[in-house]
Amino acid sequence: MADNACRVCGKALPRPDGRPGRASVYCSAACRQKAYRTRRAGGGDAVHDLISDIERRVRSLAPERPEPFYADVRELSSSIGRLRRIARVAADATRSVPAAVTESVTHSVTPALTESGTPGSGTSESGTESVTPEPVTNPLRDGDEIDFAALVEPHRRELQVHCYRMVGSYDDSEDLVQETLLKAWRNRDGFEGRSSLRTWLYTIATNACLDFLRRNERRPQRYAPSPVPPSNEVTAPPFLPWLQPFPDDPEAAAETAETLELVFLAAIQHLPPKQRAVLIMRDVLGWPAADTAAALGLTVASVTSALQRARPALRDRLPERRDEWARGTDPSEAERALLDRYMRAAVDGDTAAMTAMLREDVRITMPPNPLWFGGRDAIIGMLSQTFDPSSPAYIGRWRHLPARANGQLALGGYVQRPGTRVYRAQVMDVLRIEDGLIAEITSFEPHLFPAFGLPLTLTD
Repeated sequence: MADNACRVCGKALPRPDGRPGRASVYCSAACRQKAYRTRRAGGGDAVHDLISDIERRVRSLAPERPEPFYADVRELSSSIGRLRRIARVAADATRSVPAAVTESVTHSVTPALTESGTPGSGTSESGTESVTPEPVTNPLRDGDEIDFAALVEPHRRELQVHCYRMVGSYDDSEDLVQETLLKAWRNRDGFEGRSSLRTWLYTIATNACLDFLRRNERRPQRYAPSPVPPSNEVTAPPFLPWLQPFPDDPEAAAETAETLELVFLAAIQHLPPKQRAVLIMRDVLGWPAADTAAALGLTVASVTSALQRARPALRDRLPERRDEWARGTDPSEAERALLDRYMRAAVDGDTAAMTAMLREDVRITMPPNPLWFGGRDAIIGMLSQTFDPSSPAYIGRWRHLPARANGQLALGGYVQRPGTRVYRAQVMDVLRIEDGLIAEITSFEPHLFPAFGLPLTLTD
């Protein structure tokens, strides 16, 4: 095509008028619009590719080969889950209030992250009018709800992990990541690409969490006295009624395990929100001080000062031997064996086997319930009553399914009440293992079982 022809329709371009600035390569605004819509990284194409991939996987399923069939169904389920998340984001964007498009996102869109620096039409340095430059392609801004959802969905889980670290609650982190994506949709015109999409989304998410913490002041509390006097001089930890578990992602477990452990989550909840945000962004995400300052609307000196205060405060809240704990993407053989013994002991009501698995200073907490039990002797005394069918404290027969939460071993516990045939979800136990023994059990309510891929009921 000739140099003086429009790159879209081929028509001759207007003659240059001698003005400074970049000459246009399109004959009209309509051709320019068509060109950059064609070039954009279309999220809609990604969605269609995902649908085609799901269709291909469905057609290739072979039920007559059970093991490959199971593996293929798991991969298919993962793809369908991603498509469902994309559809949810797109649907929420469609339902968002039109007037909110101009909503100001508090502290979440800063000049350093949103101004593209691309000159518009106006006057050049020489004082003469410049030619309007070719528009910059912005797939986030130029696409529809499906394009937007496909672009942001790959960041959804890491954004939720970030929100979870900030607030310590799985339920609240789900709401906050949804709020983040809606704010990003409503304010997508403000994203000009000076930062990455990931950085922009993290900035919005961090400030959404800070706004949430301003509205919902959360301070660690003290537990009431244990209903069973603690043994081995064990004392109660701080009571964090909002603390919840977070399901592991096997693909990201290695890089997130240490900063998702419940002891880390509990310790970081003691920091003031701004210090918490600075520590997470600097030490967990590895952001430079300048980027952290820009995201939070602070000076670099303020960020440095906050980090200097947050680090020792966090260390004071962490167990002394935490660095010696084994971590990995998968439990060790010894951990698997310990988990099997724990499940068998619960089913059999075997208190002797349970005793052999617990440290002397073991502790059980049950957020959001203000109950705690401390010391092996006290805990075994309490369990022996719940395991004994003749005891008034007997609650029924137990079954467990293994899980992983916060980079730690976990179990979904089910109880078959006397006179019933169904095992119902009762408790999610997250275990902290130290020196091959259970050092701490944090027991959570069962409504999060589906987030861990666990059913709410079992039958014989």
